[in-house]
Amino acid sequence: MGVVPLKEIVDRAMAERYGVAAINIVNDLTLESVLAAAVERRSPVIVQTSVKTVRSIRADVLIAMWKAMTAGIEVPVSLHLDHCPDRAVITECLAKGWNSVLFDASLLPVEENLRQTIEVVAEARAHGAHVEGEIEAIKGVEDDVGSDEDSRRQSLETSVRFVETSGVDVFAPSIGNAHGVYSATPHLDGQRVSDIVAATGVPIALHGGTGLTDEQFTDLISRGCAKVNVSTALKVTYMTSNLAFLRQAEENDKWDPPSLFKHVAADVTAMAAGYIDRFGSAGRAW
Repeated sequence: MGVVPLKEIVDRAMAERYGVAAINIVNDLTLESVLAAAVERRSPVIVQTSVKTVRSIRADVLIAMWKAMTAGIEVPVSLHLDHCPDRAVITECLAKGWNSVLFDASLLPVEENLRQTIEVVAEARAHGAHVEGEIEAIKGVEDDVGSDEDSRRQSLETSVRFVETSGVDVFAPSIGNAHGVYSATPHLDGQRVSDIVAATGVPIALHGGTGLTDEQFTDLISRGCAKVNVSTALKVTYMTSNLAFLRQAEENDKWDPPSLFKHVAADVTAMAAGYIDRFGSAGRAW
């Protein structure tokens, strides 16, 4: 199937009530590993890049990697810019070929957020791309974006008006979820997901997927969370896998970078495949 619009992936997932893993990659090895997991499991996948990753690797290098690694791929994949408050970065990524963006203006007043989101949606449409929107900051700082303060939840009426007026393709509400590692199992407001989906028909993005239970995933996906974000789990897996291999290399005094890369890639692929299985998207490629 290959690279497809984000909306094609999430609309199908919501209609059939499974979740698609949206996994933040940090370099070429993690990109290749996440794609390998999708191919292995015959699953659609959404690859995400943070603003920090775009700035550290550069958009032109990232898109070249993406195009090279997805050439001839036989599962549906899409490239998404995660949590971006910077309009200039959004413009650059859309022009380079990202399939979708999350314009994160959640720290702005709702009306100003809405005004700018309408502009971003129009810009994305000109590139055949899609937009995720949010009006409440998801608690936690991720790749230098966000806040550790709880944001005030908007009313259902405000949320529905934002979705319908802005024209966003995916909506990310705050339901008690958070970025990073949870200190305890969070209490999530699943009814809020059901209410927004019933009122708008728009797929929901579940942020802060690392650390939720299988029961929570199953419940929220059944309510319309078609896009499930995973970032911290990849970072932890990537760094602990490197650390374990390097400790063994030091003990054995054997230094072989290709073996390190192979070891880490296997661990990241297994991590991504595990989330694909948990979200019910295995075997859903078309």
